[in-house]
Amino acid sequence: MSPVSSDIAAPVLLHGDVSSGDLLPELAIEVTATTVVLGAVASRDWRPMHHDFKFATERNGVANIFLNTPNQAAWFERYLTDWAGPHARLGSMTFRMRTSVFPDDTMTFSGTVTGVNSDDAGCGWASVDVALMVGKRVGSTCSARIALPTDADDNPWARKGDAWQPALGR
Repeated sequence: MSPVSSDIAAPVLLHGDVSSGDLLPELAIEVTATTVVLGAVASRDWRPMHHDFKFATERNGVANIFLNTPNQAAWFERYLTDWAGPHARLGSMTFRMRTSVFPDDTMTFSGTVTGVNSDDAGCGWASVDVALMVGKRVGSTCSARIALPTDADDNPWARKGDAWQPALGR
């Protein structure tokens, strides 16, 4: 029997493969009531506007139950890590929710690399702006800084202490 490897797959995207102005591929997600409710449950957000249609529509005056903040954060993270691969490591992310995302909406994520640099510890970084569109409306905007491997042997997840500086360069 051969030994089992615990290594994560080889990096998909290297720091040198990315340039300012690069466009990330779009990701479209059909939102269902299950998407909304499971996201709220996963983040332990028991507020009824995320699972109770009557409360959301009659008490809050919105069209339906809607995605909560941690659920949207998770979708942004998934979009970025799907693009960057298993060795990429999110350093920072800020986002602004502009409109609610309801069941039967389609969330379409798109992104643009706005900067590429390296820090003093040799970690390669890409800055990315992401838009979550709902139809023709901007649902949320996001700015993120993500560490990318500098070569096939680099893994930003292995960086600790002074070798991990996610707050620098924001």
